[in-house]
Amino acid sequence: MALLTYIKAQGSSLTASAVDFSTTVIATNFFGLWYVMASVLGTVSGGVVNFYVNRKWVFESQSPNMKRQIARYILVWVGNLIIVTAGVYLLTHFFNLNYVLSKIIISVITGLSYNYIMQRQFIFTN
Repeated sequence: MALLTYIKAQGSSLTASAVDFSTTVIATNFFGLWYVMASVLGTVSGGVVNFYVNRKWVFESQSPNMKRQIARYILVWVGNLIIVTAGVYLLTHFFNLNYVLSKIIISVITGLSYNYIMQRQFIFTN
């Protein structure tokens, strides 16, 4: 059961990442936003999708206290936002990687570790 939940969480993460990356690239390339601001916008957009999919499908939360879950999710997602934004900036600015590649690297590392653990242990506990 735990392995299936982990696999579903990674599927949810891929869906949220598609929203995140699409938003980031569109905001940068079509609207001229600075890549760090576009990354923040993408991370927030992906976070909204991730919360909904995780609540309904991954963790199948039956908790009636959705406000509590949202508050906890925001706390965790702020941590994610800081990690991803700092990582994108550091890899892009100091290592001269393309911002999309930087975002991919940091997002994969964060998604496989921090995000799953925090959501399973802290947010979607019934």
